[in-house]
Amino acid sequence: MAEDRRKSDSIQMSMKGCRTNNGFVQNEDIPELDPDPSSAVGSLQHNAVSIPGPQESELQVIRPYAGMPKEVLFQFSSQARYRVPREVLFWLTVATVLLLIGATIAIIAISPKCLDWWQVGPMYQIYPRSFKDSDKDGNGDLKGIQNKLDYITSLNIKTVWLTSFYKSSLKDFRYAVEDFQEIDPLFGTMTDFENLVAAIHDKGLKLIIDFIPNHTSDKHAWFQLSRTQTGKYTDYYIWRDCTHENDITIPPNNWLSVYGNSSWHFDEVRKQCYFHQFMKEQPDLNFRNPAVQEEIKEIIQFWLAKGVDGFSFDAVKFLLEAKHLRDEIQVNKSQSPDTVTHYSELYHDFTTTQVGMHDLVRSFRQTMDQYSREPGRYRFMGAEAQAESIDRTMMYYGLPFTQEADFPFNYYLTTLDDLSGNIVHDVITSWMENMPEGRWPNWMIGGPDSSRLTSRLGNQYVNIMNMLLFTLPGTPITYYGEEIGMGNILATDLNENYDANTLLSKSPMQWDNSSNAGFSEGNHTWLPTNSDYHVVNVEVQKTQPSSALKLYQELSLLHSNELLFSRGWFCLLRNDSHSVVYTRELDGIDKVFIVVLNFGESTQLNLQEMISGLPTRLRIKLSTNSTSKGSEVETHGIFLEKGDGVILEHNTKNLLHHQTAFRDKCFVSNRACYSSALNILYSLC
Repeated sequence: MAEDRRKSDSIQMSMKGCRTNNGFVQNEDIPELDPDPSSAVGSLQHNAVSIPGPQESELQVIRPYAGMPKEVLFQFSSQARYRVPREVLFWLTVATVLLLIGATIAIIAISPKCLDWWQVGPMYQIYPRSFKDSDKDGNGDLKGIQNKLDYITSLNIKTVWLTSFYKSSLKDFRYAVEDFQEIDPLFGTMTDFENLVAAIHDKGLKLIIDFIPNHTSDKHAWFQLSRTQTGKYTDYYIWRDCTHENDITIPPNNWLSVYGNSSWHFDEVRKQCYFHQFMKEQPDLNFRNPAVQEEIKEIIQFWLAKGVDGFSFDAVKFLLEAKHLRDEIQVNKSQSPDTVTHYSELYHDFTTTQVGMHDLVRSFRQTMDQYSREPGRYRFMGAEAQAESIDRTMMYYGLPFTQEADFPFNYYLTTLDDLSGNIVHDVITSWMENMPEGRWPNWMIGGPDSSRLTSRLGNQYVNIMNMLLFTLPGTPITYYGEEIGMGNILATDLNENYDANTLLSKSPMQWDNSSNAGFSEGNHTWLPTNSDYHVVNVEVQKTQPSSALKLYQELSLLHSNELLFSRGWFCLLRNDSHSVVYTRELDGIDKVFIVVLNFGESTQLNLQEMISGLPTRLRIKLSTNSTSKGSEVETHGIFLEKGDGVILEHNTKNLLHHQTAFRDKCFVSNRACYSSALNILYSLC
């Protein structure tokens, strides 16, 4: 009986070993059958896996199969032929990941800082009242600007810069602000502004606005409360005792207003004199009062929360005055003090650029930095430093580890009444040599407070000055209308209570040759349009291949597409009374752009004398003469008429900034080199 039982067990094990495995299934809802001890089939159904005996190994060699249970899988996974490839792949993966991480860190470490949005393209400054009228009242407005955003993008503009649009009493061109958090009804509503911001951002553009923290209107609520010495507003402005008898005021000192005469005005309500650097309707705020500083901070935050991308801070050198109130020194000491009434007749050592002024500017920067933490939302800060010396202007960049403005606006080209190669050379080198290392330059040829280019210098300089603007290192800034060569108006009866000389460059934008130059469909405009609007307008120049507008668009596109202009070295080759010649080049790019600009009378230049190894002929990339574009010129004798300019393309590996002879004549803002193999920029040059 025992022998029969052993045979029976052996047969059962063999049957188990020979069962077909239908896959290892775990935790599936398979109905179980009640075991039937008398049924051999039932017994087999409850033995999913069994261990083969010695006899079974002889009958069958088990191979890996799909769906094998983990016990069988483990038997094979430990074998060398499976384990070794798996470990090799694992360590290859680890090494690849570490290599990628190391390469990423290395690329980040050697890469130069990316150019920010205010560096990569031109800014376009708009005087809102003169750009486009949308409601037929003869005044430009915010909706009008929004309606013309497609035109602005066609210029390849990256940043729109709006001058003051705050609620104002209209004195000094809207700079007597009654409420810093309201839009003047002349321009529209706050909803119009919010829509404009959204539309600008939808176009991929940025928006910066003017801000004048130095003073308010005398109609501002703060001033009205200060006159009555109400609470904290008592010292929001600069008040001093003074003598006032028979309508004659004897001021506390000899300080003068920018517009002439005493900068002190007697107030009948408070019976004291208040200080104003500009008009008497523009009292200066007292920035030595912490409450005033806090008010300004809240105003900055208000507009940043509205989506504004940056500010141009105006008149910042006037923020503080000396507390001692001593008289300022006369320029002509022999002049009778009673006759000193013009601003230029005093040295303004006690009313401008006082100790602590730059601390205030840095506090503005710190407030804006709080809104720059969001990726891609850096907030730009520019500072107006007009009529400052170059040394004082550079101070607005800040210190090596303490930033103030991203740049002070460069007005030096806007003040030129005469042009020559030497003059332009001096303006360029003055800025580039004095600019702190690693800072970013900017250039502008016009603005609302200066005469337009064509009226200062002549029509023949429109194209060449725009070529200068886009081929210099840094950010080009264009005042509306400069791209088509608009000039000052000549009207004498301007129907405005302002100094006419400061209005002439603010005439309506010339869109087409229809009534009012396409600026307004109303019966009148706040200023007359220029008499040349039939031929100098956007629509006409769109159809002219040789127009100033067409060249402007080509220059802007070239500036955007060529690393040599946005990141490259700037090397001055030569200058004289007629012309200036310079190159733009970048390590890693075997190409140099040679820019030749002639501001004087007709001249002929031999470039081969300036650059050794120069080919006898070079191709013209762009020219102020549209018919010359793409042609070639003889480098030993380039002939240029007055106001002509060319950009030549020269393929070479011999870059000038490596040569000792040019080392002191080459400048770069952010050093970078280009790798054509990796198509990246790196800073370890």
